[in-house]
Amino acid sequence: MMSTTSDLRPPDDSDAARAAEPTAPGGSAPQQPPAAGGVPTAGLDIASFRALAHSRLERFPRIEVPDAPGMRRAAVVLCVVPADAGELSVLVIKRAYRGRNAGQWGLPGGRMEGGETAEQAALRELHEELALPADPGDILGVLDDFPATSGFAITPVVVTMPDTAGLRPDPGEVHSVHYVPLTRLGAEDVPHWLRREDAPDGPDLLQMRLGPAMTIHAPTGAMLWQFREVVLLGSAPAEARVAHFAQPDWTRR
Repeated sequence: MMSTTSDLRPPDDSDAARAAEPTAPGGSAPQQPPAAGGVPTAGLDIASFRALAHSRLERFPRIEVPDAPGMRRAAVVLCVVPADAGELSVLVIKRAYRGRNAGQWGLPGGRMEGGETAEQAALRELHEELALPADPGDILGVLDDFPATSGFAITPVVVTMPDTAGLRPDPGEVHSVHYVPLTRLGAEDVPHWLRREDAPDGPDLLQMRLGPAMTIHAPTGAMLWQFREVVLLGSAPAEARVAHFAQPDWTRR
């Protein structure tokens, strides 16, 4: 199954590098980056967040990437859940240190199978990778397709769940699971834009700096950024498009 990808460098697969990461292997408790305030969704319970997010996504005119020769489709899940003390967070995963996108940051998701919609694929992948049984009623909406340089058009599906009591990462696909508080995702110091030496006239490279050891780039970083802008901050659609975002070269694998 494919994943979205995101580190500035290809991950170091050495034991020392893995030991240095503040991650939660296997089924242990997911980790949290530090929280920050100032986000309009701060303090909302899951029901209030669902209402706000559904309203904003319903008004968002999403852009779908049209079919093209050689293009493949995938879907990922932006899954919002209550974490410690009820703080709403989105689930981010680190891929298993094997196979495609080994050790990279991503969202639960994968390739769409024949006859599936993006929503169906997203829910199936969430269950296969994390054993979380979301159903169609948990879906709040869909963001823009992201045209990845790997040849996939990736559709982000926004979902909420009341808890993660059944969370069991598949060790063949997921190294660790992380709760990213929505307050942190919406903080002003998270998005950073880097000028690219190979393309000084743009577009710049986005870094989502979510924690000391969690810097995420497109495609995953682009989808987290659009979720932040559209759902958390209520930005105008024209100011929240991501299809033009640059990706590090190694994400083309």
